[in-house]
Parts: sequence; structure tokens; C-alpha cells
Amino acid sequence: MELKDYGKDPIVFNIEEATLENQRYRTTMWTGDHFQVTLMSIPAGGGDIGMEKHDHVDQFLRMEGGFGRVEMGKELNNITVKQDVKDGDCIIIPAGTWHNVTNIGDEPMKVYSIYGPKNHPFNAQADTKEEAEEQEHHDH
Repeated sequence: MELKDYGKDPIVFNIEEATLENQRYRTTMWTGDHFQVTLMSIPAGGGDIGMEKHDHVDQFLRMEGGFGRVEMGKELNNITVKQDVKDGDCIIIPAGTWHNVTNIGDEPMKVYSIYGPKNHPFNAQADTKEEAEEQEHHDH
């Protein structure tokens, strides 16, 4: 299966296989009117998503490979959740919550994310975190 944004077309695919196959930092797989699916490959050696919050977007993350550490809190200076995560774990991030996930393993951390409502433009693809951040600054 080609890893690309299938837009609003109906689609059936094995999300675990696609997530494990993905080599990009972020690959958008589906963008609809009300939610969005992205795949992420976070590099080993301390790669991370970056401490951020989405004021109007709830987010669901599921670990498909690797090991990470999640940090979350309502205030940037009051992180109340610090927990290690692994394959099979999910992370639910309510809108307005500061969060970061850091790769603490020695292999890429494979994650898929569901945003509601959508959080990135159609077909957002980024090979690196820096490229993703540049796109986000350009789009906002």
C-alpha cells in the first residue's frame, strides 16, 4: 500500500503494518472533515514529538513499536503524567493538554495518531521533525 493521504475516500488498510512500514517522521494517511490519521516514526536516541498542545484538538496515539516516555499536563510548568509506553499502549490527550512523547529506546518508535478535528493540512508529509515544524509554522 502506498503511504499517502487518501483524503476523504473510504479506505481499508492494516494500520499496524502501515505504521511499522512508515519511515517518515510524519505521514498523513487520511484527512476528513472531522478527524485525521497520521503515522509517525520517531528516531532513536531521544527523538521526540516536542512539547506542544492543541487547544481545540483531541488526540489518540497508539504505540506500534519501540519504547517511549510520555509527559502530559494542563500547564507547561505542571506536568502531572510521566509514564513509559511500549508497543500496544495508547495515549489519550485531551484538547488543551501539554504533551510530549520521547523515544527512550534504541530503535525508531512507531506511532499512529488520530486527531479530532484534523490538525494538519491534507497530505502533510515530513521526513524529519524539523521539516514538520517548518510546515506547521508556515501553515499557521
